[in-house]
Amino acid sequence: MMETARLIVRPWRAADRAPYLATCNTEAVTAHLGGPASVEEIDDALDRIRASQEQNGFSFWAVERKSDGAFLGYCGLKIANDGGSPIDGEVEIGWRLSADAQGQGYATEAAAACLEWAWANLDVARIVAITVPANVRSWRVMERIGMTRRADLDFAHPRFAPDHPLSRHITYVKERPA
Repeated sequence: MMETARLIVRPWRAADRAPYLATCNTEAVTAHLGGPASVEEIDDALDRIRASQEQNGFSFWAVERKSDGAFLGYCGLKIANDGGSPIDGEVEIGWRLSADAQGQGYATEAAAACLEWAWANLDVARIVAITVPANVRSWRVMERIGMTRRADLDFAHPRFAPDHPLSRHITYVKERPA
């Protein structure tokens, strides 16, 4: 679907489920997301990804390393739906890579390709991204792909109690290039 210098960003295959569970649903990878999900929650998430692809023409796509075909995680786009957040209904970019794939520029590379795809294929004025303040690696990727911090769009995520450390979410925005 999309190729970068080192990656292939593509639709999911049935064979991706096992490596996703093994490498991207670990404590290390999900620490800023509330921890590992149950197998049922993962299957539900994969169903939502497939439904997004069918309904919208985009989703969180699988990321594969070109050199060896290794499944690294996902990166892509979805319609934000965080239960009344200021970005609900907007196109959101996101990623989740295995621990051993982090810190090598893969997230930045995949996210830049997804942004390029979005500008070529979607009629949207901007793309948004969210994370928790403690997830420095994630918001650094947002900055590297040209996103700008928008404190006016920050919100308390309804998935967490207001006093939970993962409640506060910060928002970044990338306006459509002129």
